[in-house]
Amino acid sequence: MIGNLIEAMNWTRFMAKLATPLVRAGRLKDISGASFSMAFFSGVSANTMLAEAYSGKRLTRKELVLSNLFNSLPTYFLHLPTTFFLIVPFIQAAAVPYLCLTISSAFLRMIAVVVLARMVLPAKEKTCVHCEIPERSHGSKKEFALAIWLRFKKRMRRILSFTVPIYVAVFFLQQFGVFDIVREWMSSNLSVLSWLPPQAVSIVALQLAAEFSAGLAAAGAMLDSGALMVKDVVLALIIGNIFSSPMRALRHQFPYYAGIFNPALAVRLIIYNQGLRAISLAGVAFVYYFLFW
Repeated sequence: MIGNLIEAMNWTRFMAKLATPLVRAGRLKDISGASFSMAFFSGVSANTMLAEAYSGKRLTRKELVLSNLFNSLPTYFLHLPTTFFLIVPFIQAAAVPYLCLTISSAFLRMIAVVVLARMVLPAKEKTCVHCEIPERSHGSKKEFALAIWLRFKKRMRRILSFTVPIYVAVFFLQQFGVFDIVREWMSSNLSVLSWLPPQAVSIVALQLAAEFSAGLAAAGAMLDSGALMVKDVVLALIIGNIFSSPMRALRHQFPYYAGIFNPALAVRLIIYNQGLRAISLAGVAFVYYFLFW
């Protein structure tokens, strides 16, 4: 509920003003900076701005791609309040390292895009990052509270639908030695993830088959039972995040991207986005593994 409240209050608006040096450093245009600011509270609106500028030939294809990739940081922060208050109760001690790693990967993506943009784009005039962002209105206090409550019920219903059955299932799987069987199978058939405990692999599998909430529920259950250490859970969640990227893009990103850009361009932007995201997550996971394993 607190996460929904913070998200609805548009707490990240002030951060948009901090983007001006980055936009200038990356030689991006005014519309790219305005889209970056808009992405702090509406990814659809931010992409619509870019699509309209591209259609009006105010952005080249190269500038469109770089601007869209540049928006990955505010898009991450857009959902951070609710993500934070969802992760902490589930995985507790593992929440801080997991969030630090995902935030670090988001900043790495932004820095990489700024450096790349500066290398391939010509110099621009000074940009106005937040001047095109309209004020956000929620209507009356009653409407505002109702919107938060409806969002809370929808999300809580989904969380509970995963949490209860997964906690029960993990308990019985542990009791009947299923994870020992999986460990033996992994050692001979799944060498890519053989360095992970079988319980951790099940977290990855749940993120692939269901939603992120399912992986969190399984991770929380295994932490509570002592079946996994904090480092195992953090790495399993990040790996599951990487492996589930194609499915997440197909289920969530493509439908609304295709409604804003033409389908071919939408697919290209999604591939670039998910590819950069996977590389940055793999990078921070690699560092975490060798520093703390």
